[in-house]
Amino acid sequence: MNAYQNALKQLTTAAEIINLDKKILKKLNQPDKIAQADLSVQMDNGQEKKFLAYRVQYDNSRGPYKGGIRFHHEVNLDEVKALSLWMAIKCAVVDIPLGGAKGGVVVDPKILSQLEIEQLSRAWVRAFQNIIGPDKDIPAPDVYTNPQIMAWMADEYSKLVGQKTLGVVTGKPLDQGGSQGRDKATAKGGFYVLTEAIKQLNLKPENLTVAIQGFGNAGSVMAELLFQAGYKIIALADSKSVIYNPIGFDIDKVIEYKKQNKALQGFAGSKEISIEDFFALDVDIVIPAALENQITADNVNDIKAKIILELANGPVTPGADQILQQKGIVDIPDVLANAGGVTVSYFEWKQNLEDKYLSEEEVNQKLKEKMITAWQVVWQTAEKYKVDLRTAAFITALERIAKATK
Repeated sequence: MNAYQNALKQLTTAAEIINLDKKILKKLNQPDKIAQADLSVQMDNGQEKKFLAYRVQYDNSRGPYKGGIRFHHEVNLDEVKALSLWMAIKCAVVDIPLGGAKGGVVVDPKILSQLEIEQLSRAWVRAFQNIIGPDKDIPAPDVYTNPQIMAWMADEYSKLVGQKTLGVVTGKPLDQGGSQGRDKATAKGGFYVLTEAIKQLNLKPENLTVAIQGFGNAGSVMAELLFQAGYKIIALADSKSVIYNPIGFDIDKVIEYKKQNKALQGFAGSKEISIEDFFALDVDIVIPAALENQITADNVNDIKAKIILELANGPVTPGADQILQQKGIVDIPDVLANAGGVTVSYFEWKQNLEDKYLSEEEVNQKLKEKMITAWQVVWQTAEKYKVDLRTAAFITALERIAKATK
């Protein structure tokens, strides 16, 4: 399943419903710019090694390009194009003045040393220095990239332009121009939206069971927030295993265990199940928080959940979308559910440019307002056009992008 074809299909579905101007649709059917480079890195053993890198700039009609950089061995151009289109949509859904971009490096960072990762991060900036910048394109962390990598990137860019330029990337450490609340923003944004959905459907947290796929930053923080709010989390998956306990997990203990053991496998009182069984569990809420193409036409009929909250990018394919709709499952799409990260990235960028910094409380309050407003607009759009929430989110975004383009 090609992520980019999936993204274009989602775009076309929404565009047809609102009869989007053909010129605008044609423009959005391809990125503004695709840049590729071979990054040369001196490895610890003294040898030179090359890594293929990308930056795709999709659309900047609403503001500078914005989007993460992922370090992953399966990165490919179509995936990066899809992610950059979703970023353009996402920024418009939460109504922040930014466009969409994405970057990637084909690498398995788990087998690199810290020094090699630093060299790779700095090489990426040198390769793309002419097309990034605070008023052009602002990268951020994504899969297997983190605040330290962003700090190296900001430092490298600052050296190249001859002045300290904190606003070139977001997701930086706090002591280097990062924003309070950025580390938990993706999960928090999703949590605020889920809370609104639960109210809308007249459900109560303490009566609901949850399964979360992915236990990285977004998945583990989401588990923590839900646990504190009284939800019962009965299944968790990371890249190595899936653990299940019908009584529910004590998430604080799971997080501690994962820190010490680097994996969920073997957590006391849990039973190991397959990923197929995970998606077939009789739970109220399923949260895919890993990679794309997880819920497909092949496994969608197994899903018994009432709600899917997409914390990952592109976890549900268009083929699965239609079946979820027929089954009456509320699927809260990635372009809304995980937009908390880019929203706080926007706050960080703004704080860097203005040199005024917000408290964590202020950030969380502003994030909550943005996410709840976005949820309300998308829900009302879905009611108005009698469409699913993903199509409603795309319609919301396309109307805003079209206005800005004109």
